Amino acid sequence: MLSKNVETFMGCDWEPAEADTILFGAPFDSTTSYRPGTRFGSSAIRHESFGLEDYSPYQDKDLSQVKTADIGDLELCIGDTARVLDQIEECAAEILAAGKRPFMLGGEHLVTLGAFRAAVKRYPDLHVLHFDAHADLREDYLGMPLSHACVLRRCWELAGDGKIFQFGIRSGDRAEFAWGKDHVTTRKFDFEGLEETLDRLKGKPVYFTLDLDVMDPSVFPGTGTPEPGGVSFDALRRAVTLVCSRADVKACDVNELSPHYDPSGISTMAAGKLVREMLLALGK
Repeated sequence: MLSKNVETFMGCDWEPAEADTILFGAPFDSTTSYRPGTRFGSSAIRHESFGLEDYSPYQDKDLSQVKTADIGDLELCIGDTARVLDQIEECAAEILAAGKRPFMLGGEHLVTLGAFRAAVKRYPDLHVLHFDAHADLREDYLGMPLSHACVLRRCWELAGDGKIFQFGIRSGDRAEFAWGKDHVTTRKFDFEGLEETLDRLKGKPVYFTLDLDVMDPSVFPGTGTPEPGGVSFDALRRAVTLVCSRADVKACDVNELSPHYDPSGISTMAAGKLVREMLLALGK
């Protein structure tokens, strides 16, 4: 039978109207401050996912058991950062209005702000779980407030104090950490305290953002801002599964894969495997 060639993340070929989660890509990296290339991350994850199984021995589930539709990458107005964020917000808002969960594949970390804007408008008490090597709490980066280095500061402006919980953080300037002490909850270096945080967030709406450079570059070199001293793949797998199975995740994203910095493809496969585990855990 002849059919159109539309590539989706493996197993995510439900019709959008029937799905609970809508996967989409945000291929944007115009504010990257070190090595560019994350605009290719979402398509790489999608393409390489077919090297994985849709069954997870960790959770004893497969993707046929969760209703996910992959609508592909957005066609973004590269060069106009504000417009890009508006486009992402519009897409996420449409998904939320249909009673479904947006799951965004970046892209640099700034893309989170677009989806978060949509989610916090729908859920004013929205809390943030943030896994990352970097605090991303700067007021601006070289005079630019719309930067991947400032994305959590922009989210804080919408959410307010006591709503952002960071894990794995091991990089930032002194001013970021000093400011963060009064406004966000930061766990440096690892995921200690995650279970207690999830207990605290029980019954509250959550936005979950995963910057893949939280992993150590020895196991995940395919990123634009590698930061030695990160967590292992398995520690991250356990943590994302815990979040997605226990928290009331209304929207989420995975970002900062820059695939061409890892010619082996291992980083892309790690990203795809994490997306699989998250989707399975979300499909409670």
